[in-house]
Amino acid sequence: MHVLHFFKTYWPDSFGGMERAIHAIVKGTAAHGVSSEVLSLSRNPRERTVEFDGHLALKAPLTADIASTGLSLTAWKLFAERARLADIVHYHFPWPYMDVAHFLARHGKPTVVTYQSDIVKQKRLMALYRPLMRRFLGNVDSIVCASPNYLRTSADLRPFKDKVTIIENGLAEADYPAPSDERLAHWRAALPAGFFLFTGVLRYYKGLHVLIEAARLSGLPVVIVGSGPMEDDLKRQAAGLENVHFLGALDDADKVALLALCRAFAFPSHLRSEAFGLSLVEAAMFAKPMISCEIGTGTSYINRDGETGLVVPPNDPEAFAAAMQRLATDGDAVEAFGKAARARYEAVFTAKRMATAYAELYRGLLAGRDGERGVATP
Repeated sequence: MHVLHFFKTYWPDSFGGMERAIHAIVKGTAAHGVSSEVLSLSRNPRERTVEFDGHLALKAPLTADIASTGLSLTAWKLFAERARLADIVHYHFPWPYMDVAHFLARHGKPTVVTYQSDIVKQKRLMALYRPLMRRFLGNVDSIVCASPNYLRTSADLRPFKDKVTIIENGLAEADYPAPSDERLAHWRAALPAGFFLFTGVLRYYKGLHVLIEAARLSGLPVVIVGSGPMEDDLKRQAAGLENVHFLGALDDADKVALLALCRAFAFPSHLRSEAFGLSLVEAAMFAKPMISCEIGTGTSYINRDGETGLVVPPNDPEAFAAAMQRLATDGDAVEAFGKAARARYEAVFTAKRMATAYAELYRGLLAGRDGERGVATP
C-alpha cells in the first residue's frame, strides 16, 4: 500500500509540530507494510525529491505565502502526478491551497484528512474560504481528529462528525536520544535547579506573554526553548527578569536533557490555534507534570487537571503563577502527576498506537473502495 501525504511544509525544510506528526505517521505505518511519500512546498527546492528517514520528501516550489497559506503555481500538477501513483491520498488540514489542488487533480483515490486545527486568526479570509472548505471536507472519504475535545468544540468540524475518527497524535520514544551525562552536566551548571520548561515555536497563540508575567509574579525560574516570530517582543517583555532564560532553538540532545532536568513543563497556549500540543506529549513521555490552559482543545485531553498536572484559565498570569508555585513546593504532587503523565503517554500517545490506527483506517478505505467496485479483498 502506498500513501501520498500532502501539506504545505515538511522536513527537512521545517520542523514544527505538524511536521513531526506527519513524520510519526509515515514512520509508524511503515511497520504495517505502508510505504509513504510526503509532498510539500519549499522556498528553495534544490532537489525535487529528497530521501528522508526512509521515505521520499517531494518538494514543489513555493510561489507566495499569503496569510500563512503557501501557494504554488506548479505544485498541483506534481500532486496530481503523484496521487495517480498512490493507493491513498492523505491530506493535512488546514491549507486552502490543498483543497483547490484536490479538486483540480481529480485523482479519484480514497482520501483521508487529518484535521489538525480550525482556522482561527484569519477570520475575514475564513468567510471567503468556508464554502470551499465545506465542499472539500464533504468530498473526502474520512476525517481524523486528534482528540474528542476538539471534535466537540469545533463548529467547522461538527457538521462532518459522522465521518470523523479519533486518532491521537503519538510520538516514538526511540526517536529521541537518551539524555547524555555531558549535556546534563552542562545544563545543570548553566541553569537554576527546579526550572519550568517551555519548548516550541514562539508564535502568537503560545501564550508566552502569560508565562513571562507568571515568572515575574512567582519569581520562579523559567526556561524557554525555541525561536519564532514573537521572539523579539517576548525578550523585550522579559527584560530585567533574571529568572527567565531564552535558549533559542536547540537540537534533541539538548532538549531531552532539559526535559530530564526540569521540575515541570509549562504550556501557556491561550488560543484555539493550539489544537493539540505535541510538546505536552513529549513532557508526558518524560514523566513530567504539566501546566496548561483550558482552551477546549487537545491540550486538556493530554494534560488532565489534577491527574497529570494542572489546568488553569487561559490568559491568566495570576492563575498560572499559582500553579507554578504549587508545583514548586509540593513534591508529592510533582511525583504523582509525573507518574500519571507517563502512564497516559504509554496508554494513549505512543507512535505505535497511532500508526496501528492509521494503518487500519487505510485498509478500511481500500476495502470500501474495492467493495464498491466489486473487487475481492483478502
